[in-house]
Amino acid sequence: MNKFFVDDSQIDETMVCINGDDVKHIKDVLRLNVGDDIEVSTFKNSYIVKIKKIANNAVVGNIIKTKKDNNEPPIDIVLFQGLPKSTKMEYIIQKTTEIGIKEIYPLITKRTIVKINDIQKENKKIERWNKIVLEAAKQSKRDYVPNVKNIITFKGMIQQFQDEENILVPYEDEKSVHLKDVVNSIKGKKINLVIGPEGGFEEEEINILKSIGAKVITLGPRILRTETAGLVATSILLYELGDI
Repeated sequence: MNKFFVDDSQIDETMVCINGDDVKHIKDVLRLNVGDDIEVSTFKNSYIVKIKKIANNAVVGNIIKTKKDNNEPPIDIVLFQGLPKSTKMEYIIQKTTEIGIKEIYPLITKRTIVKINDIQKENKKIERWNKIVLEAAKQSKRDYVPNVKNIITFKGMIQQFQDEENILVPYEDEKSVHLKDVVNSIKGKKINLVIGPEGGFEEEEINILKSIGAKVITLGPRILRTETAGLVATSILLYELGDI
């Protein structure tokens, strides 16, 4: 069953109105018809909906039932991802969305090669990344669409962490503390996962993270690429927490 996301304002008691790009997708790509069932989610609820009307600018459906099951992980994982080169960021946000990430912050560190200094260029990147997130959320039947935030500096991230717990940092020079070792010490419903860019973190950055209580861990004896590390760490966390 195909899935779509709408705002609460698009639901009126027993009716749902889908508009925007999804209308063309329903009509011309999926070729759905009146009478077909689809799944529709807001940030609060998910519904099974039967299509009642397909127009040029809207698809209207009747709510058949409210879904009781939840496809979201038991804990919110927020990814701070060191910006990689080329289209690697697109791959990272697509796959971490499929796995179950909650939010993504593109991160600038000392070894980050990619520099985006133009605000218009940054906004276009963020817009494109969020479109990729939306499609990945639909494909993986998420009940929530993660959000790619504005690009954040390392200093800005540290400031944001002032009142945060559960900061996990995979680091290639850490040899003894494994991710599994720290899972039982996690408190609350949120984990901040910090992944370095190509070339990793500088030792000074690791020391700053340690000074604010971050747990520096290893993901094993093999060095993982930046586009692999976040996927592996998220998968291990959700496995240990019983979600996978």
